[in-house]
Amino acid sequence: MRQAKQLTSLLAVLTLLLTCVFSFPANKAYAAEDDELGLSAEAAILIDAETGQILYEKNADKLLGVASMSKMMTEYLVLEAIESGKISWDQKVTIDEYVHKLSAAPGLSNIGLTQGETYTVKELYEAMAIFSGNAATVALAQLVGGTEKNFVKLMNEKAKELGLEEYNFVNSSGLNNTSLLGQYPAGNEEDENLMSARATAKLAYELLKDYPEVLDYAKVPRLNFKDGKTYDNFNWMLPGLIYEYEGVDGLKTGSTEFAGSCFTATAERNGQRYISVVMKADSKNSRFTETKKVLDYAFNNFTKEEILKKGYQDKSQKTVGVAKGKEDSVAIETSKAVELVVKKGEADDVKTKLVINKDKLDEDGNLVAPVKKGEKIGYLTVETPNNYGMITGDSKGVRVDVVTAETVEKSNWFVLSMRAVGGFFGDMWGGITGAVKGLF
Repeated sequence: MRQAKQLTSLLAVLTLLLTCVFSFPANKAYAAEDDELGLSAEAAILIDAETGQILYEKNADKLLGVASMSKMMTEYLVLEAIESGKISWDQKVTIDEYVHKLSAAPGLSNIGLTQGETYTVKELYEAMAIFSGNAATVALAQLVGGTEKNFVKLMNEKAKELGLEEYNFVNSSGLNNTSLLGQYPAGNEEDENLMSARATAKLAYELLKDYPEVLDYAKVPRLNFKDGKTYDNFNWMLPGLIYEYEGVDGLKTGSTEFAGSCFTATAERNGQRYISVVMKADSKNSRFTETKKVLDYAFNNFTKEEILKKGYQDKSQKTVGVAKGKEDSVAIETSKAVELVVKKGEADDVKTKLVINKDKLDEDGNLVAPVKKGEKIGYLTVETPNNYGMITGDSKGVRVDVVTAETVEKSNWFVLSMRAVGGFFGDMWGGITGAVKGLF
């Protein structure tokens, strides 16, 4: 009877525990644990625009629809073609029947383009970059690639060249292929451009680094087009628009039923620029409210500081041996100061790791004289606490070259000979001493 009561009590306790476990809102616990910002978006990432440091991420490697944010790749290729002289800003482009019909398709972001009329590359670029004009994008793709199909190949090739890992481009505009009036250049009818938040941020990072003039167009709140109409930029965080945010001057929105609402933003305050990506937000409005959370987090919690001064010597190794030199060692130091974006109060918590290039050393681990001052012999990696790595993916921290701090000349033949003789007799004397000790 007593055992039965104990069993009944035990079952009651287990039932209560199970009830508590299964009634707990597990999805909220998961969100709180995995996303410190609690964003209402499928994926997001935040990086420092100068170094590529990743400061925050959520589902950053998940492959998602990217919609018109993929126009950043089209912008990159157009700017590259202009830089190389393949096309020019004032070059005239004649609109064909397909581009004209696409520009008039209902429900799409477009500026009407007249069949047979000419527009300059600059006019089409402004329509694409400011108002996300899909037909204007296709016209530019045709110009650069010959056909949009060939241009899409260029997009995927450039993505690989830039080191993007999660991506697939099937058209130049970011529309779903079903919206392209039956003339989709790659993939299936239902396909759409795909990228991860990490790949999108890296594309934005490379675009800003290689072609900073992209902001001259991205920051324009309203476009006054040649048709006499005014078109508001879809980036509503620009000055004078609905969600104006201090410092925002780019970069690209995106929205389709498949991709949801997306936004790649960049903002600069007091010389500090960040890039953020928010993907598959709940609505066109929420992509801006969620971006505000990310940018607020950046500007309120991080600061750029000089972590290491030029000439810093790592505690793990301050010198390297030198063979055949007038000195038997040489001091090593960083070639320049290291600035990093760190959370406020964490500047003293960074970690360093020294890596010496072994190809510079002989079999005994020494440099061989002569050694010039400033000769690069390795690098120092500097990592921040809670490190997310770098958007470039080539290391987990910022690298700075490690160089020799002074010149070490090669000793003359007489000194080297005397060292060799001294070494010979030293070895011989050591051998004799060891033998004598062995007798006792």
